[in-house]
Amino acid sequence: MNNRSDFKILDQKVHNRPLIYFDNAATTQKPQIVIDAITNYYETINSNIHRGVHSLSQLATDQFEAARRTVQTFINAQHHHEVIFTRGTTESINLIASSFGKAFLQSGDEVLISEMEHHANIVPWQMICEEKGAKLKVIPFDFNGVLQVELLEQMITSKTKIVAITHISNVLGTINPIKKIIEVAHSKGVPVMIDGAQAISHEKVDVQALDCDFYCFSGHKMYAPMGIGVMYGKEEWLNKMPPYQGGGEMISQVTFEKTTYNELPFKFEAGTPSVGDVLGLMKAIEYINHIGIEQIAQYEHELLDYAMSQLNEIPEIQFYGLSPQKVAVISFNLGKIHPYDVGVILDHQGIAVRTGHHCAQPIMQKYQIPGTVRASFALYNTKEEIDAFIKALLQAKKMLE
Repeated sequence: MNNRSDFKILDQKVHNRPLIYFDNAATTQKPQIVIDAITNYYETINSNIHRGVHSLSQLATDQFEAARRTVQTFINAQHHHEVIFTRGTTESINLIASSFGKAFLQSGDEVLISEMEHHANIVPWQMICEEKGAKLKVIPFDFNGVLQVELLEQMITSKTKIVAITHISNVLGTINPIKKIIEVAHSKGVPVMIDGAQAISHEKVDVQALDCDFYCFSGHKMYAPMGIGVMYGKEEWLNKMPPYQGGGEMISQVTFEKTTYNELPFKFEAGTPSVGDVLGLMKAIEYINHIGIEQIAQYEHELLDYAMSQLNEIPEIQFYGLSPQKVAVISFNLGKIHPYDVGVILDHQGIAVRTGHHCAQPIMQKYQIPGTVRASFALYNTKEEIDAFIKALLQAKKMLE
């Protein structure tokens, strides 16, 4: 893809080497169109929204709500008020765990997650389960990183109140069969929440086709700013759930005796939102749509295949996550060399990868390793960068053995 010129940050050098950015699963870089949208907001229409009759407030409000409709179309939500703006996937999941848990979880109930979850989809559920006296149950994955979905039917019981599962693992790259998971859960009357942080920039997400009850994602992993995310929820569930935070915007009427809550989506959007970042998210979606999500996915898969064919030639390399259905995320170790040491040497070659447990310590515990080296690709990466990466890896292996 010839989009590198849209990302000025990629022109710089690190340790006098051209920057090779392979840490896209942590955060993607931002195209100039997104940066310009944020700058333009603060230079031309900076104002609080929904509350002002003056022109700037009305302009900002119109843009903010246009962004909500852009997200609605992007994920094919039935209603624009089913799109709730949050600070990111983590806040979205905390919102659901807290609000859903308060409304529907009781002592002895169960919440079902998977063994490959990011901490953001483990800890909030642990917290609400502890508060309510409920139990957290975990669907395992096999050594190749494939979720054992065949166990799902027997693991869902009459006490299961929600299934919360990742669409794509940030460590293993595994694409989970979430449509099948949703069908099984719904056949037993159980709602499903999907952590879509790693999926939203890699494949088309259609929440109506999936029939998920909740879907969460962050802007910063899809070429948008940090600090902005989305929590999609079906209208019927959002209407039943209590607000997550109290304050301005989420109210209808306040007296010292009683407060009534605002309609959707404002019921879940307390306080002043990050308007500039929401407009940045809108531009990022327009950018993805212009290129085509299918074209992005195809290109990233070509990079994945190219990288794997070369990495497989390295002696003693150990991969974590070899599902037939996966995205361009590669976790590996070089023999007994600590991943941190590999990461430091790669950085001195100008190559940015992620090392460590990737906020998924249970995965590391399963494989009995301290962490992995993770390389993850995006639309602006190239095969030439992968060649340089392989060369640097071989140097690192030679130095550290």
